[in-house]
This record gives sequence, C-alpha cells and structure tokens, in this order.
Amino acid sequence: MLPEVTAVRYVTPLREGGSLPGIVEADDLGTYVMKFTGAGQGRKTLVAEVVCGQLGRRLGLRVPDLARIQLDPVIGRGEPDQEVQALLKASGGLNLGMDFLPGALGFDPLAFETDAAEAGRVVWFDALINNVDRSWRNPNLLVWHGRLWLIDHGATMIWHHNWPGARTSAAKPYDASDHVLASFGPDVAAAAAELAPLVTEELLTEVAADVPDEWLAGEPGFDSPDALRRAYVEVLLERARTIGDRITIGERTADQPSQAPEWVRVRLDGKAAK
Repeated sequence: MLPEVTAVRYVTPLREGGSLPGIVEADDLGTYVMKFTGAGQGRKTLVAEVVCGQLGRRLGLRVPDLARIQLDPVIGRGEPDQEVQALLKASGGLNLGMDFLPGALGFDPLAFETDAAEAGRVVWFDALINNVDRSWRNPNLLVWHGRLWLIDHGATMIWHHNWPGARTSAAKPYDASDHVLASFGPDVAAAAAELAPLVTEELLTEVAADVPDEWLAGEPGFDSPDALRRAYVEVLLERARTIGDRITIGERTADQPSQAPEWVRVRLDGKAAK
C-alpha cells in the first residue's frame, strides 16, 4: 500500500497541467505535487497515475515516489483564486501526491541528451501503457540531478475509459513518431527483451493493489474493486507480451523551437561554436 500523509498547507498551483495540480506540504515534512479527485478528469486519472507510476518504478524507471494524501477542504478557505478554492473544496478526503523534485528542469530534446538504451526503455514502457502524452509537444519528463524522471501518467491506458472495448483497444499498435525521445534512436528491441519478461501477473497484481478501493468502486460492469483490478492486470499482461513488435517510429508531425531555459541554450550554443 502507498504511504499515507495529510496535507497541512497548500503552497501554489501548477498551471502546466489541465487538472490544475498543486504543490502541498504534508505532515511528514514532505512536499508533494498533488492531484485532486475533484479535478475535471476524475478519479481514473489518479488510478492511471498509481498503476503506471508504480509499474514504471518496479521496472527500474525513475518515477517520483507516490503517496496517498488526505485533504481537509478547510485548507481552501484562504485561497484567493476561486478556481483553486473550488477544486480544494471538491477534493476532501483521499487524493494522490508525487514527491516534489526541487530544482528539476523540464526535458528538452534540443538541450539534453539520453542514450538509445534509456530511450528504448521509456518508449517501450509508454507503448505498454499507451501513453499519448510524452511527445515533443509535452514531454512530461524532468531532468533532476542529471537524470531523466518520468512524470504525469494520467493520460494513459485509454482503454479504461471504455472497458467493453478494452481488449480491442489494447491490441492496437503504438505510434511513437512524435515521442519526445524518438530522435535518440530508441533501442526498442533491447528494451522489450529486458522488460517484457518482468511484467508478470504477480507484479501487475501487486501494482494494482496499490490503487485505493474508493477510486475503483462503482465501475459499470464490475462487482468489486478487486474485479476491476483484475481487468487492469489482464489487459497489461497481454499487451506486454507483444507490444514490442507493434511500435512504429516514423516522421514526426512538426518541429518546434527549443523550450530550454535561456542559460541552457546559451551554454549549448557556445559548445556548438567551438
């Protein structure tokens, strides 16, 4: 089970995400990026964060630690932003937090590099979970202490929004042409050989067990949270066996200028001139 803490102070919203996550301080003296049950995307976003975040970590990828966060809506009373105040008031009870990585920079493929092996592992993992939100437009990668960290897995496992068609949806290939790491020559075959055998029924069952019952209850077609957990296990287990053969990388749709901080671009330009 994920560790559980209580939010004691709301610090600031992070407006990069559509769900309006925020930075909070908790009673364990930790600082977290908090995602709320009252956000427009609903609790399935939090389920995806838990399943994919815990799975990624178990496969050896760097994902910030997750925690269950209890929120008392009274925290929202002093918020001047009406949108934030409404979100906090609508999210009383159990929410999800990710360990805040202070000083981390957003990954920019024009400013930072990675090797083909790591790129392959990330692309294969994103194909497994059908992550449509790690593109050059929105990398959802951080660089912290010189290493890549994977964040924001709410827009994954699209099949769990329509369980009757889940197996058909999960059987589709994965187009990684616009993936933020596609330009680094990801070694997908090596990643599949390394990671696919690790995705066992036992591992997936342990990962699914970390999702709180209250985020799974009431799903149409399932008579219990455990039955729904089993559905996640079955779909991911089946997809892991063959997704490595169904990843395509072609020409990306468009280009964009570097989004790196100015000091990074200046340093890189200086190196290129030598």
